Amino acid sequence: MSTSHDHSQPSPSPAQGYMSEPETHSIVIGYIVWIFGFFGAHRFYYGKQISGTIWFFTLGLVGIGWLVDLLLIPGMDRRAQRRYTTGPVDYTIAWILLTFLGLFGIHRFYLEKWVTGVLYLLTGGLFGVGWLYDLWTLNEQVDQYNRRA
Repeated sequence: MSTSHDHSQPSPSPAQGYMSEPETHSIVIGYIVWIFGFFGAHRFYYGKQISGTIWFFTLGLVGIGWLVDLLLIPGMDRRAQRRYTTGPVDYTIAWILLTFLGLFGIHRFYLEKWVTGVLYLLTGGLFGVGWLYDLWTLNEQVDQYNRRA
């Protein structure tokens, strides 16, 4: 007489007290910005500033690195989830604000950096230099804010 045992366990539901970890970065946004990845956009988004800069100046390593990144984005996303802290400031919103309104300092207002927000607003993101600085440091700025909150 043989009895089989099913050792698989059901996935815990939120009602049982288990919640999925909140995301810091969105893989969907990662793939959307990958479209502009030959400028390194997705690499900056995931906190890979050095390779993002290399991609920017080499057009995604002449397109080859850009295509390879299509397969690497899930790993970049997982590393960003482990590296950065969730909190009241959303990384994706901060990146959207930096990308489209960064020269006006709107992302700095979002991070409650009022003085530099006004300074960026009056000087075009410190004549673009501050915007470039934030391209390199935005993930760390958001992470620092979320750790304090």
